[in-house]
Amino acid sequence: MLLSPAILALILVSVTVSLMLLLASGFAIQIITLWDINSGSEQQLVLERRTYLISTLLTWAFVAELVSLLLFVYNAESMSGQFVGAMCATGVLNVNVWGWPTLFLKMIVFFSGAAWLTLNYLDNQGYDYPLVKLKYSLLLLIVPLVIAEFVVQLLHFQEMEPDVIVSCCGSLFSSESESVAAGVAGIQPRIAMLAFYVSGLAMLLSGVWFLRRKSGGILFAVMGVAVFVISMIAIVSFVSPYIYEHPHHHCPFCILKSGHDFAGYFLYIPLFVAAVLALGVGVISPWAKVPSLAASVVKDAPRLAWLSMALFAMVYAMSTWMVLSSSLTMQGVWW
Repeated sequence: MLLSPAILALILVSVTVSLMLLLASGFAIQIITLWDINSGSEQQLVLERRTYLISTLLTWAFVAELVSLLLFVYNAESMSGQFVGAMCATGVLNVNVWGWPTLFLKMIVFFSGAAWLTLNYLDNQGYDYPLVKLKYSLLLLIVPLVIAEFVVQLLHFQEMEPDVIVSCCGSLFSSESESVAAGVAGIQPRIAMLAFYVSGLAMLLSGVWFLRRKSGGILFAVMGVAVFVISMIAIVSFVSPYIYEHPHHHCPFCILKSGHDFAGYFLYIPLFVAAVLALGVGVISPWAKVPSLAASVVKDAPRLAWLSMALFAMVYAMSTWMVLSSSLTMQGVWW
């Protein structure tokens, strides 16, 4: 295993977060089996006090997972010079079979953690904690994901061999490759662009409907997640070639480099945050009929929807500007 401060930090974060969630899972089982808000017993009072401690620990744990996701991508990018054939993070992720699964697991844990924190925030607004059993039941589903992320990441680092020749982003995203990435890169730019803008319009309409009718929050969340996926595909398929000004360069990581003005950060950061906020609308809005939560739902859900739409609009504005300002012209894209 290639040891570096970043790798050691990633392992330490994963170990710490895994231990914290295992500790929280034991408390979650107690909540599910013993919680009774109508009881004035000493046991109930102890559980109520401990919920604040556990919630704080979980907040820091999921924030650490966000930092871990960012650090993992940064570390993969910075290690690209240590492997023959690697030009960016893509080559490092291809050094063994565990690289890409680690990245995807970190993304899944990030979104799961954000959804849980949103549900936890809402539950804490109610005087009777009406969602406490639900949120701790969901926590038990997240724990295996965190453990799996730790194991897969450890295998990825352990099986790194510096003398292995890896595939660069050019070969992975080329039309000759049979990988999923090549299939995404091979989507016709015109089709990807049409799906990108049409899905954005549909998401915007669902957001307007939610804000005006005070219903359809789950639909807006589904549309937000769909737009996130389609946007990631669109960045690979047609946005990145315009940034590189090369029709066959589709790497989603090279746009993070200084040579391309760190363009990727202006796309990925608002895109991830917008998707999290849209997901939050779907988490919050179904509980408007719970008396102790109604006021919080009415106040917070529209705010999340507005912020989500604003950030999605930023992604679309930046993508459009990057395409229009590029010197590359691909026939049959805009017409």
